[in-house]
Amino acid sequence: MRWALVKVSLAVTAMVVVAFAVPLGLVIREMARDRAFSNAEREAAAVAPALSITTDREQLERVVASAGSDAGMAVHIPAPGAASGPGSGDAATGGPTDIGRQRATDEDIAAVRAMGRASTAEVGGGSTLLQPVALSSGEIAVVEVYVPESEVTNGVGTAWAVLAAVGAALIVGSVAVADRLGVRMVQPARRLVDGAHELGEGRLGARVPVEGPDELRRAAVAFNSMADQVVQLLANERELAADLSHRLRTPLTVLRLNAASLGDGPAAEQTRAAVEQLEREVDTIIRTARDAKPQTAAAGPGAGCDAAEVVRERMGFWSALAEDEGRKWRVAGADRPVRIPVARTDLAASLDALLGNVFRHTAEGTAFAVDLHNGEDAVIVLVSDAGTGIADPEAAMARGRGSGTDGSTGLGLDIVRRMAESTGGDVRIGSSVLGGTEVRIWIQLDGRTAPVRRGHRGAVRRRRQGRAQAQAHH
Repeated sequence: MRWALVKVSLAVTAMVVVAFAVPLGLVIREMARDRAFSNAEREAAAVAPALSITTDREQLERVVASAGSDAGMAVHIPAPGAASGPGSGDAATGGPTDIGRQRATDEDIAAVRAMGRASTAEVGGGSTLLQPVALSSGEIAVVEVYVPESEVTNGVGTAWAVLAAVGAALIVGSVAVADRLGVRMVQPARRLVDGAHELGEGRLGARVPVEGPDELRRAAVAFNSMADQVVQLLANERELAADLSHRLRTPLTVLRLNAASLGDGPAAEQTRAAVEQLEREVDTIIRTARDAKPQTAAAGPGAGCDAAEVVRERMGFWSALAEDEGRKWRVAGADRPVRIPVARTDLAASLDALLGNVFRHTAEGTAFAVDLHNGEDAVIVLVSDAGTGIADPEAAMARGRGSGTDGSTGLGLDIVRRMAESTGGDVRIGSSVLGGTEVRIWIQLDGRTAPVRRGHRGAVRRRRQGRAQAQAHH
């Protein structure tokens, strides 16, 4: 497109320059010719008054010398008694009554006398102006003024060179302007193409600047709107996949706990076997959904939720199961709003995944707690229990990043990790003050990567000991 615009501009400008420069060059040449002959007419007119008064040779030579040059002007006075009207075929020229050098032919001079009006004639090296002048005797004298070719073309070459330079400048300027316009049109189009390629490669944050001509601006707006819609659709799909733990695993956990209380007997065993089979099928579905879901961008500006509200809501759900199993539980730090840049569904799915693991992998009666710490640049969510702990925390985190083993899908820790890393935070597994496992979720508030904080465990413990044990339940 860019070179096409340059070629079109070059062709159009060249045609315009030729259409105007050629006629203008011819006009300039004619103007130079008219100027040269106008000067010759003024020189001839300077001699005419003297001729009308006298025909004395000496006086006329002085007049010719003052009016022009002997080499460029000549005066042809007819011989005494010569006829000078139309139809007279003879006119005495030359001889002692001629002044200056004659360049015109006798026929041209005679024709001017016969016509009684000025005329020009071509001679060697230029042209001559033949101007008739009436004498006091009634006869016709002819003043001849020589106009060399150099005077006729004086300044024409320079004017043509200037015209050529102006035309070339116009062509170069038009090509430069067309090139800039082409760049202005091509660059937005290239950005649109690059954005489409990036989006096709899975980089969902690809957007196109809205710039350039109106058509490309509208195309960029449409592309960005489409990309936002794709991101939204994929985010919805991701939320559905991550929410499988909340929608499927949570009811299954309740069902498994209820099945465990059925006692012995064939019906009870069949029920527990069916629950285990159903749990395996759900694990398969969850693993497949996790492997198939795409990577999406973190929540945009303005997205987020109240972490304290979500913690209270999810603990209200799990507290019923805790009371059935005789588990002690408590919540700390959720008594006032805590805003975090995480979608409500993501945080709820993460809490359900961790609390579901507590119920699934610890014995009945094992206590657990959820602590919420609000800092200046980060929010920390601690989920701890009084179980036996995790022997290899690194292996557990590795399982969360890949396919599950040992009957675990790894989805719980994977959901938590993705949620934390979307804010620039991280997830750590360690030992809790209750004696079991503690999962620490670091949620960064300003989008920076969470720093490695040594000695964090002691600081958390001190803050935990100093915090009022509000909302503690059995």
